[in-house]
Amino acid sequence: MSDTVLLETKDGIALITLNRPDKLNALSYELIDRLMAVLDQIEVDASAGVVVLTGAGERAFSAGADIHEFSGSVSRGPNTAARDFVRRGQAMTARLEAFRKPVIAAVNGLAFGGGCEITEAVHLAIASDRASFAKPEINLGMPPTFGGTQRLPRLAGRKRALEMLLTGDPFSAARALEIGLVNKVVPHDELLPATRELAGRIMRHSPLAAASIITAVTRGLNMAIGEGLQVESEQFAAMAPTSDLVEGLAAWRERRPPNYTGR
Repeated sequence: MSDTVLLETKDGIALITLNRPDKLNALSYELIDRLMAVLDQIEVDASAGVVVLTGAGERAFSAGADIHEFSGSVSRGPNTAARDFVRRGQAMTARLEAFRKPVIAAVNGLAFGGGCEITEAVHLAIASDRASFAKPEINLGMPPTFGGTQRLPRLAGRKRALEMLLTGDPFSAARALEIGLVNKVVPHDELLPATRELAGRIMRHSPLAAASIITAVTRGLNMAIGEGLQVESEQFAAMAPTSDLVEGLAAWRERRPPNYTGR
């Protein structure tokens, strides 16, 4: 098994680490494929309630795509590049965005290109005060290809996103917080403890309800509000017959902490 992605599950948290620190955790094809396989594994693991995604080493969350590998695909023609690079990267970010368990990025350093696009796609993100972000694809003569032209404007607004996309200039963790790319910035040494604390606050609640919320929000963002409200209604209807809803209501009536089973 490849060690480009590490997985450790403890206390309900599945910690995924992008593990190419000598390459600033660049997103090689092997790493992306391994990440997808790890997500498949976590999805069916009842002991994993929340996913935390971070990078190995002290320098980078991920500096983006593996340019040497991508260049080889480009040299073999646009169809090969679209198949090997674009579709693979878009599938990865779409998988993270729609994952039924909450995914929190713990951004420990550089989050450039594809690393920034992962941060855009996941449900929540906490950044180290040492983290920095950039949309540098324009420096290579290309647009972002893992969803950055679509998700960043939805997060930051069209004009702020276009400034980042058209200049390629790095921006700080504080700026990422200001535009809504991350939820919180913490001192570097507190990054994983703060991320675990947030995961713990999520895991107090029904995992089925969390999955329903993620689905309604993710799907609804790309719909007119009327269609989104229909998705919300459908998600509630799916929750109505579950034991978790029965337990949540009973716990509220009895003024006690709920004991959710995820059924």
